Amino acid sequence: MNIVVYPGTFDPITNGHADLIERAARLFDKVIVAVAESPKKRPTLALETRVKLANDITSHLDNVEIMGFSSLLADFVGEVDANIILRGLRAVSDFEYEFQLANMNRVLAPNVESMFLTPDEKNSYISSTLVREIAALGGDISKFVDPRVEKVLQDHVSQNAK
Repeated sequence: MNIVVYPGTFDPITNGHADLIERAARLFDKVIVAVAESPKKRPTLALETRVKLANDITSHLDNVEIMGFSSLLADFVGEVDANIILRGLRAVSDFEYEFQLANMNRVLAPNVESMFLTPDEKNSYISSTLVREIAALGGDISKFVDPRVEKVLQDHVSQNAK
């Protein structure tokens, strides 16, 4: 059984993330979307909110499970008995960092392979960072995220503006 872990902060989960999750669900027996707590990155949305949004967006996929985690990825992958780490590549600029991560993970978890998928070209320019910035400035993010994510971000922005 091929169990793949797709890790990230998903702050917020975007249409690009959803695209990769759906495609992974067709390729692998089980997909675990591992939502990293990542306190050093200072996520805009709480871990519980990010996990809930990912659950909402992927609820139609029977072989997808969403889990929050705060440990070393290599340890988490071992805990869930996964044999593959999935990473997304949007552009050539992502490659160097992702290549470094893949090599580090190979040393930390030698029995786990790293695989890369590219999002559909209509999603290739979307990043969580840009979505957060657009939302914070009152811009329209409806083309980049699910409506449920849009509402949560808009609510977050309006609460922090007070």
